[in-house]
Amino acid sequence: MTQVLVGVDTGGTFTDFVLVANGSVRVHKVLSTPDNPARAILQGLAELGVGQELAAVVHGSTVATNAVLERKGVPTGLITTAGFRDVLEIGRQTRPALYDLRVERQPPLVPRERRLEVVERLDERGGVLTPLDPDSVAAAVAVLREAGVTSVAVCLLFSFANPAHERAVAEAARAAGLHVSASHEVLPEFREYERTSTVVLNAYVAPLMDRYLARLEAELPPGVPLRIMQSNGGSISAATARREAARTLLSGPAAGVVGAAYVAEASGFTQTITFDMGGTSTDVALIDGAITETTDGQIGGYPSKLPMIDIHTVGAGGGSIAWFDTGGALRVGPTSAGADPGPAAYGRGGEAPTVTDANVVLGRLIPEGFLGGTMALDVDAARRALAPVAARLGTSLEAAALGIVRIANANMEAAIRVISVARGHDPRRFTLVAFGGAGPLHACELAADLRIPRVLIPSTPGVLSALGMLAADVVKDYVRTVMVPAAEAAAVVESVLAELAARGQAELAAEGLPAERITIEPMLDLRYVGQSYELVVPYTGDMAAAVAAFHAAHERRFGYSDPNEPVQVVNCRVKARGLADRPALPRQPRDATARPEPTMHRPVVFTGADGPEVQDTPIYDRATLRPGATFRGPAVVTQFDTTTVVPPGWGGTVDAVGNLILEPAPREGARDAD
Repeated sequence: MTQVLVGVDTGGTFTDFVLVANGSVRVHKVLSTPDNPARAILQGLAELGVGQELAAVVHGSTVATNAVLERKGVPTGLITTAGFRDVLEIGRQTRPALYDLRVERQPPLVPRERRLEVVERLDERGGVLTPLDPDSVAAAVAVLREAGVTSVAVCLLFSFANPAHERAVAEAARAAGLHVSASHEVLPEFREYERTSTVVLNAYVAPLMDRYLARLEAELPPGVPLRIMQSNGGSISAATARREAARTLLSGPAAGVVGAAYVAEASGFTQTITFDMGGTSTDVALIDGAITETTDGQIGGYPSKLPMIDIHTVGAGGGSIAWFDTGGALRVGPTSAGADPGPAAYGRGGEAPTVTDANVVLGRLIPEGFLGGTMALDVDAARRALAPVAARLGTSLEAAALGIVRIANANMEAAIRVISVARGHDPRRFTLVAFGGAGPLHACELAADLRIPRVLIPSTPGVLSALGMLAADVVKDYVRTVMVPAAEAAAVVESVLAELAARGQAELAAEGLPAERITIEPMLDLRYVGQSYELVVPYTGDMAAAVAAFHAAHERRFGYSDPNEPVQVVNCRVKARGLADRPALPRQPRDATARPEPTMHRPVVFTGADGPEVQDTPIYDRATLRPGATFRGPAVVTQFDTTTVVPPGWGGTVDAVGNLILEPAPREGARDAD
């Protein structure tokens, strides 16, 4: 029987599928069902015709993400050490907008009346200063039960050094029938505010994820393994995701970065900027030889210290709505038309002007070619939606549409600058990998504005996140705070790393990974003594080499280092990785003489010297573009999962793995590059 692997990415507008069987790849999309994402997944699997032959489903879930962003998690309580109930609200006293006098902080996910204290106290090394008082534990649990709480975060002071008290509190809460997230299980790491915030996030969404995945597993064919994509670019079992749901908060975007790195590397590019533009948001990340991770992430304004790919997100997508602010300026996003009703052009009752509607008016989205012709676009509805914008601006519909696209591009350009220029990287050294349902529509214009020399459009850009899930390794992250001087740390570090590594190997083996496919990556968080934040460096068993790597990393990140300053080991980390059987990207010989034939010509609006300029534009079917095929812009390339716009002055070629490489075209009369 043929074994079938399916990657599933549930997004705001569409749910994407990539099916791999016997080396062949199929892609599929269905409209998302936000009220119950599992319904769209089961519908898509049925339409793909897969059943008992399913070897595994890897799923990128937005359940946890949406619950936090929309504040629709379960009623949650917090139990902490006496005197620390307000850590969650005090935070770091930082302002998200320094000069905004009207800034409003996000309210804590657990209100004060549901934050309870217990009598106990440990010192920074885990020594008992005040024994745990069982009566205070029983009282706290009783109050939370009476308040209707269904999930409890337990986060006691210094429990990362000694979890005994926290374990006793967690057991008491579980015995009372409450869902419990304990910090020594979720994040045994110092920094009270971030640790508390992370465990509260987990408690807030874990019951929802538990119910959702249980229902989905029950409806899949019996025995089909279900894996869930994590924020760190690896997958975990559904059982782990049900307990540690906070690890999935950037599930889909992380898969997109993994997929982009995978296909770009196949084309020989290891320095890339990933540009994932979907229906509601755009996610960007930078890959300079390796995917960058961070432990200082946020979701909906709430800090999370769990490892995640360093992704910057802005509210700019195909469904982003154009609107006028109180000063009369045209703005785009972050509010989105979403999956229902969606942009006006979808013909599902939407009336607000969106970026998608602007692209329809400009002729860049081909009405009869959308989703491979399976979903027609309503051009008249798109024009009606943009009419009020044009009237208020006093311009033509085409000029208004160009304005909407340019503003959306400016928002996305700012996001790319955050992860490149603002961190010391020159965009001119990178390749822009554009994907998502809308990314290829805007990529060339963005690259031109940022002077990025090249755009790569994968062969399946609209479902690349789903492909990334099939390319992702099984990854488990472990951390423990040690807080010792580097000069005296070798013995402690070796012991802790060995313990964490053994745990990682055992847990991956329990998930069916053979020993030869398991790798262990030890790392240390180092800082100069007295600093507040750390840098992560690999550890190969040589503390002097780790310290030297830290000095070099500090120089790159902050522009200075001091080898004479004492260094402190803050945390020991282990990344246990189960290597995935990645789907092959078949290579084909290139035909340098290939000249594709357009399926039609259509008028498409581009930015000219004096405003909107209509050009007769060839429309190509991506399926007919074989390796070696070349063409010049203006052009539009259609395929099932996206549309690519190639402006005037750009040219494209298809490489050996089927990726479309777009670059500014040589001037007429100049010799073409090889």
